Amino acid sequence: MKTLQDYIDKLNKLNFKEMYNNDFFWTWDKTDDELEAVFTVADALRFMREHNISTKVFESGLGISIFRDNSTRTRFSFASACNLLGLEVQDLDEKKSQIAHGETVRETANMVSFMADVIGIRDDMYIGKGHAYQKEFMDAVTEGNKDGILEQRPALVNLQCDVDHPTQCMADMLHIIHEFGGVENLKGKKLAMTWAYSPSYGKPLSVPQGVIGLMTRFGMDVVLAHPEGYDVMPEVEEIAKKNAEATGGSFTKTNSMEEAFKDADIVYPKSWAPFAAMEKRTNLYADGDFDGIDKLEKELLAQNAEHKDWACTEELMKTTKDGKALYLHCLPADITGVSCETGEVDASVFDRYRIPLYKEASFKPYIIAAMILLAKFENPQDILKKLEVKAAPRIFE
Repeated sequence: MKTLQDYIDKLNKLNFKEMYNNDFFWTWDKTDDELEAVFTVADALRFMREHNISTKVFESGLGISIFRDNSTRTRFSFASACNLLGLEVQDLDEKKSQIAHGETVRETANMVSFMADVIGIRDDMYIGKGHAYQKEFMDAVTEGNKDGILEQRPALVNLQCDVDHPTQCMADMLHIIHEFGGVENLKGKKLAMTWAYSPSYGKPLSVPQGVIGLMTRFGMDVVLAHPEGYDVMPEVEEIAKKNAEATGGSFTKTNSMEEAFKDADIVYPKSWAPFAAMEKRTNLYADGDFDGIDKLEKELLAQNAEHKDWACTEELMKTTKDGKALYLHCLPADITGVSCETGEVDASVFDRYRIPLYKEASFKPYIIAAMILLAKFENPQDILKKLEVKAAPRIFE
């Protein structure tokens, strides 16, 4: 039977001191110990909540959320994570702010951060823009703290950018770890990150990129599959290759969904837009060429329609390891006959994995809370121990 001390003992063996007063931009910036610390703290916080131990480490303070794209799971996961630690959440609605009147990023960043401990930003729509915006925002609050404007420097949690979706992929990974009984059981497991057909266009690249950039850290055999022309960023592919070489796993590419699924232990069929098309889309928006955007959208929808056979079907699932591969998705999935006429996954496959999928999503609030705790407290082991000794109930019984 696990105890909170088990998690504390594990943290004592890890080196994650650089996470204190730092940001979480993408997973490949973090060491193996730092990733392990996030997983460990996430599990510890979940353990405490399940055992009715309060995890409030802040008596006051704000978590500022900035969503420049629509969100359900990540938005509520960030709010849940902040609440779990005792922070209130304030969402920056840019339409209700002075940004429309020309307020600069530097000014906005400082004005919203006077009592903020964490900033969560999602900016995933435009290649070359999302990560750059997050960096500009955090450079501004760093300067504000240095100049004495801000009493503390809030930490950033990347809630999805144009390059990576670390909170999603870390939640996916923790789900995998639990499903396979530990990190030590992942070496040699085959994971298929495959493109799948969607009747919409412009889905971000950050999930497939985040998956290949993270899952190759664990000695798995990661396969990236997509039709010709649906490439992801080449620099992220290079990161995946180097990770695989370092851990004794492999990273391969194929233009066959069937090849990727064969004998796979884990499958992740998900639509995304071609990297080249997303670059073109970004440039068209920058030029205000809305006729060009409409033309590109039609072209991409027609291109997608040529690959309707790229779908997670019952037949394909039977070709996986023992016909029982773990099916993953960041949600919402395009479900054939349910949310669309033809989509990423058969309704019967999705329904069979619905409960595991919801469990997969349930790790995200704890992953985000762990990122915040590790950024804001130099010795989280002591904090967890103090919470255990205090033994304040989350719910009075």
